[in-house]
Amino acid sequence: MSLMTRVQEAGNDVETMRRGQRPSVTLMDLRHLLQDQLPSEKLARMVAENPMLAENEVRSICRKFFEDEALPGMARMAETDRNALIGQLVDRIFGLGPIESLFADDGVTEVMVNGPNAVFYERDGVIHRSQSGFSSEDEIRALIDRIVGPLGRRIDEGSPMVNARLADGSRVNAIIPPVSRIGPVLTIRRFPRRVITLHDMMRRDFLEESMARFLAWAVRAKVNIAVSGGTGTGKTTLLNALSCEIPPNERVITIEDSAELRFLGHPHVVSLEARPMNAEGTGEIAIRDLVINALRMRPDRIVVGECRGAEALDMLQAMNTGHDGSLTTLHANSPDDAILRLMTMVRYAADLPVDVIERQIASAIGLGVQIARDAAGTRYVTQAVEYCFDEKAGRARADVFYERAAAGVPGVWKRIPRWVGKVEELGIASWEEVEEWVQQIS
Repeated sequence: MSLMTRVQEAGNDVETMRRGQRPSVTLMDLRHLLQDQLPSEKLARMVAENPMLAENEVRSICRKFFEDEALPGMARMAETDRNALIGQLVDRIFGLGPIESLFADDGVTEVMVNGPNAVFYERDGVIHRSQSGFSSEDEIRALIDRIVGPLGRRIDEGSPMVNARLADGSRVNAIIPPVSRIGPVLTIRRFPRRVITLHDMMRRDFLEESMARFLAWAVRAKVNIAVSGGTGTGKTTLLNALSCEIPPNERVITIEDSAELRFLGHPHVVSLEARPMNAEGTGEIAIRDLVINALRMRPDRIVVGECRGAEALDMLQAMNTGHDGSLTTLHANSPDDAILRLMTMVRYAADLPVDVIERQIASAIGLGVQIARDAAGTRYVTQAVEYCFDEKAGRARADVFYERAAAGVPGVWKRIPRWVGKVEELGIASWEEVEEWVQQIS
């Protein structure tokens, strides 16, 4: 949708300012006044030249309407109602319309639009229903077009699904009929404004202090780590926190389906992002292509946002051939399930014997971290394991050395992995720090 069309259609719905209370002036009234004062063609040119200046001009003109009582009742409207009405019009011209306010809330991590009056959002792992709404399915579709259009993406009946990314890094998925039976559906996963660290996650009870210190040591000791968990458990968040522990003198290559990882001032990070095929069915660059290419870029570490397919083989081989300290995540509901998932993904790439694959897994991944989300939406580390190969059984297995039954409950350390004894030798922690940690978990 063009900017001019967006300006012309902005505010075509009649909204209320508060539940059960209808203002004397509607959004449509304000839109018509603005068009008379500032024609769509002129506004479109202003936005193209300087969006911020154009937005300020729209706000200034609208405030003048209220001061001069351009329509009966405008001067009597409360200041809060005036500002809300102006804000709604600005959101529809320059922003995300009815869901713009959700994006102003840093606590909102996901926004889901199932229909005009079915807008949901997630905060702290819990889904809530929003009082905001769209006037029609057409307005939802217009917003989808507004998001994907500038990115050179297309969504129509011939290509009814699209993935995109907003300027702030938030991930967008849109789907329309005929695939969607309920009309256009929009899902946006928010991109955090600030980098989440292990210390932040400890304060949220995602992990205990002992686990936070242990994971920081594991990253610095260059242990290969795989984070596993279900949908929405915080795999990427934990992966990002782990990545922030990588020393600044190491070259890091990150590979993601949609770039989300951010580092705290790390000077040597190269970020690679997969690319889907275009409308003609060509141009795809898969995660596996990027993993293979990353091996030619002299990486000290490779961080793969999520292993989902054949790239698992290349990731395991990289971990086994000198790229220690590499990190990844995968979708699995338990550490044992993670082994099965990795086996399945490796066989997408090569028809290898099961025992060969399982040996690769056991030798490549030094630490597995399982995370979960409870009914209240709280995310937490449930298990930490070492993967090993059982020669007698001829299978890889997950050897659990830490378990936490629930958030808010102390975890139980069953034993200490052998590599912890080397952190003093490697200069990662002093003998006193290690002894203090051992006492803490005893």
